[in-house]
Amino acid sequence: MAFTKRHLPAAVRTALRAAQSKKAEDIVVLDLRGAAAFTDFFLIMHGQSNRQNAALREAIEAGLKAGGLRPLGVEGAGHGEWILLDYGSFIVHIFSRPARLYYALEKLWGDAPRLAG
Repeated sequence: MAFTKRHLPAAVRTALRAAQSKKAEDIVVLDLRGAAAFTDFFLIMHGQSNRQNAALREAIEAGLKAGGLRPLGVEGAGHGEWILLDYGSFIVHIFSRPARLYYALEKLWGDAPRLAG
């Protein structure tokens, strides 16, 4: 079966739409269900500035909060280079472009099925 947006959990689709609404760049969803025990999906993106990254975080949190979801943890919100929102079954990674290239999560998890947003 092909990995499509339709097959994503509703909360991941909500986060994806929120990121798109704030013009996140190069959005990728990695399906880690067969590769990791700590989460099912990574939602990876980057913004053009720390200010845009903060807006992405706020939009994603607000969209998911409206559906009754709050992150289990948030890291990096004060800096904006790499913001991590942990929702348990999925993790949102919001990077600056240089940080995304440096940490290269898509390469690290290269075997995971992926979907471009």
